Amino acid sequence: MTEDLGFIHRFVPAEDSSSGETLLVLHGTGGDENDLIGIGQAIAPGAAILSPRGNVLENGAPRFFRRLAEGVFDPKEVRSRAEELARFIRAAVITYRLDPDRVFALGYSNGANVASTAMLVEPGVIQAAILFRPMLVYEPPERNDLDGSAVFISAGRMDPIVPTASVERLVELFQSAHADVTLQWQLAGHSLVPSEVREAADWLALQRARV
Repeated sequence: MTEDLGFIHRFVPAEDSSSGETLLVLHGTGGDENDLIGIGQAIAPGAAILSPRGNVLENGAPRFFRRLAEGVFDPKEVRSRAEELARFIRAAVITYRLDPDRVFALGYSNGANVASTAMLVEPGVIQAAILFRPMLVYEPPERNDLDGSAVFISAGRMDPIVPTASVERLVELFQSAHADVTLQWQLAGHSLVPSEVREAADWLALQRARV
């Protein structure tokens, strides 16, 4: 664990360093840099794991950007935090000698939201992303081209936190930017279910083979 590069984070080297593959794992509210390491290794076996801790505290709970109320955000702050994450990724690529074209992301809830925003405002920094329980938190005024990028969105039909319309709008934004989007609805709430982890692993295996 280190505090370098602007985030407290953990880096777990790849089993085969020549692959250059990295999975960026981004925790939900109240999580930390240790939370998703195991799931990340199950979803992207053999890849390096890069896991930052969110720099924002909400009543002591780490987050990647703050919220004004449930589902209410400051657009400028969300964007600046996404840009902050992009800078961290680029610095980590240099520090750990990673392949910038083989950086994938796995985010849950708040982590999924900062990952999706980073993709929309900093195209190319993340090649493909698994977004568990995301919602639209920021709609950029510009329309960047994400052709060649891919997104796997796993949403809960009974999620009390994430509105269905917000998920659908996020899908529309990615599609309008020419990203390849896969949307899976789960008979679940905000918590993950084992089957979607397997679905995400299968999806990412295909992306890893294509890059």
